[in-house]
Amino acid sequence: MTDVLLCVGNSMMGDDGAGPLLAEMCAANPQGNWVVIDGGSAPENDVVAIRELHPERLLIVDATDMGLNPGEIRLIDPDDIAEMFMMTTHNMPLNYLVDQIKDDVGEVLFLGIQPDNVGFYYPMTPPVKEAVGVVYSRLAGWVGNGGFEPLTPALSPCTVRGHGRQVFGDMVNTF
Repeated sequence: MTDVLLCVGNSMMGDDGAGPLLAEMCAANPQGNWVVIDGGSAPENDVVAIRELHPERLLIVDATDMGLNPGEIRLIDPDDIAEMFMMTTHNMPLNYLVDQIKDDVGEVLFLGIQPDNVGFYYPMTPPVKEAVGVVYSRLAGWVGNGGFEPLTPALSPCTVRGHGRQVFGDMVNTF
């Protein structure tokens, strides 16, 4: 059974570096039998490599604005990525990547880490570093959802949908 960990993000943008930090930690001290791919800010470039592996499970980890407290971790249904939110620093939306590989992968899990500060040359905040450590510590014994809660609309009154729009219940704030 092949498990692939796709770490996504930009290490030069503060908390968006959560994915690359996880990839570095796994490179220094591998956990379990995960094949680790550091997708950086262009994970779509790794579609062919992932397809060739035909993984039983693909775990995508990225800093994701879910409207939660910094460092909170949630599993997000890959089918909900495009509908719920997509504030991203990546070249292509992650739902595009998932659509490209879903036929070649047994199970796709998307794990979001709530960032606090995403901006060029900012350091990663302590809550996000701690969250990366939590994800790292669960990789070796990963079963099912890894013990992480799923993201549900009831968990957050604010859901970000696209660049510059916040939705609070039925009220939309464009900025």
